[in-house]
Amino acid sequence: MIRNLRRLANFTEQPQSFNEGGHSSLQEGGSFITIENGRLAIYKKHKGLKWKSYMSSDGNEYVDKKLTTHSLEYTNTFIDYRIYKHNFSDNIGTTEHFIPWQGTGEQTGMDDATSTLLVPFKMTCHKILFRPESFDTPTANFTFKIKRQDSGDATVDEVASFTYTDTFADNTTIEVKQSDFNNTPTVSSGAKASISIQASVNPHGSSKDYYITSVWRTEVTI
Repeated sequence: MIRNLRRLANFTEQPQSFNEGGHSSLQEGGSFITIENGRLAIYKKHKGLKWKSYMSSDGNEYVDKKLTTHSLEYTNTFIDYRIYKHNFSDNIGTTEHFIPWQGTGEQTGMDDATSTLLVPFKMTCHKILFRPESFDTPTANFTFKIKRQDSGDATVDEVASFTYTDTFADNTTIEVKQSDFNNTPTVSSGAKASISIQASVNPHGSSKDYYITSVWRTEVTI
């Protein structure tokens, strides 16, 4: 009896190897187990349909395709992407303009209610969509900056910047991606965040409409 108990305690399941695509030849009622991208995948064929489920060794769960749920509640953290509109109209000249987060009132500084967002969670600028009207000088360079004021001080810190140097086409959208910035454009919770634009030369001689949308990767903590 003791010998048998020792044998069972020391028993280790031998690893199994499977040929890629082995689950494609499953017979009715058959099962197949394999490792897919570090996850244990179990296949089962039932009534002509092939069923699949994953087992986790680290507590993380993955879904291959669309997740559909009747009700969903977060209890700790999650990440999503949030969209903000920054449209305004002005003859901007070559002055740095802080674009609005509400209304259409752009400013020349970030100490204004319309040009600043009080950041509720850690946020990273994923991209900025920028579409001006026609320019008299379409070769003007535009510098985009992400700035912040940390909680507890009023010092304006430059987080990241990017200068667009291509020629603008009339009424055409350009996209400034996160990877375009010289630093990671992240602002922490509790700080004030602003986006500024500045032209190298006056792009137009009269007021023009600017259509701007920013998308932010937001790390929400419940």
